[in-house]
Amino acid sequence: MALRACGFVIFRRLAQHPPPDNIEFLLLQTSYGEHHWTPPKGHVDPGEDDFTTALRETQEEAGLGKDHLRIVDGFLQRLRYQVRGKDKEVLYWLAELRDPNTQVILSEEHQDYRWAKLEEACKLAKYQDLQDTLTAAQRHLETQ
Repeated sequence: MALRACGFVIFRRLAQHPPPDNIEFLLLQTSYGEHHWTPPKGHVDPGEDDFTTALRETQEEAGLGKDHLRIVDGFLQRLRYQVRGKDKEVLYWLAELRDPNTQVILSEEHQDYRWAKLEEACKLAKYQDLQDTLTAAQRHLETQ
């Protein structure tokens, strides 16, 4: 059975910039392994549904709770890849930070965070499937 993780691609809109240059994505840098950058996500606990996992992990890893977020309808990305020889599936929903000035509070799992426009976010993300997810999120927002 594949490992399963869920999270949110979180973005904020900057009032001082015109669209689409007003969108920044939140990426967290892990404090372990290769110190890779990803949106907040984590493994599904037994008995927990995917969406609840995404909310819990976002609260734990970034200090952002349900009240901080506005979930964007019609966006769900499913990534599949291997980690140390095991299949992994990650589900990402899209959410806007209601107040773009809300403070991110990192857990011990992460050492840094960054708000980045799409081009920089894709450079930080490194992995093609995550770059594709960020690009899909940007396109989804531009067509709304």
